[in-house]
Amino acid sequence: MTHILSVSVLNKPGVLTRVAGLFSRRNFNIESLNVGKTENPEISRMTIVVRGDQKVLEQVTKQLHKLINVLKITELDKNAIVERDLILIRVKCTRKQRSEIIQIADTFRAQIVDVAPDSLMIEATGTEDKLEALTELLRDFGIAEFVRTGRVALSRGQALK
Repeated sequence: MTHILSVSVLNKPGVLTRVAGLFSRRNFNIESLNVGKTENPEISRMTIVVRGDQKVLEQVTKQLHKLINVLKITELDKNAIVERDLILIRVKCTRKQRSEIIQIADTFRAQIVDVAPDSLMIEATGTEDKLEALTELLRDFGIAEFVRTGRVALSRGQALK
């Protein structure tokens, strides 16, 4: 089972290292990790995706609470969140294939962000499933390289505090 944790931490040097080290020491696998500043520049939010049963989730949560710079841990309900991932894909193409690739990108509401004589670079955001589907369609053209961010997520409909 996949769990998405939203972890608020003090924006201090070494916090990411301590969190990653905790997972490593406990032999928990991080499926996805994304961290960035929040509306308060003194606080960062980590979105951590971990796979495991309820026991694994409880252990991860307990261990995270022990870290000094961790302020709050929330498991996000997958049915009540907005989640996004970003992918950049460089696709090999000929001039004849270019319009077909652009049409595929448009279907996925992706953007062409770089054009070269023998390739196109596509930027797309969306759910993991959407990005997997886009990647699968582009694979036939030849993917020269790609990179993905980790997932980011926020709960839907939360009242402003």
